[in-house]
Amino acid sequence: MIWLKGNAILGAFEIESTTQVYSGLLRLADLIAMQPNLNIPLYIVAPRERRQKVLAEVNRPVFAKLKPPMSEMCSFLSFEALREWLAQAGSFVKHMRPEVLEDLAESCVILDDEA
Repeated sequence: MIWLKGNAILGAFEIESTTQVYSGLLRLADLIAMQPNLNIPLYIVAPRERRQKVLAEVNRPVFAKLKPPMSEMCSFLSFEALREWLAQAGSFVKHMRPEVLEDLAESCVILDDEA
């Protein structure tokens, strides 16, 4: 999914509820390869229970060798965190800007203590 404002791309999302995480990451990698100067936030949106799988896949060697690595370009956003925020936002959600997702999403970079 692409978030647009007019003709500007504000963010890209791979929604992972029915497909394999790896295939979704390939679609994001294709986007990056086709638009190498695109500097937008990328999100993997999935159930919280799939977080570890997302982190493992994002940090695979094929994605780690990208410049910059995919883990530095993508953030994980859980369905649950997004639903909770939307419930709190109420009618203000129509005024939502992409930057609000930066607070909800988690980095995909695996820290030494998580390895």
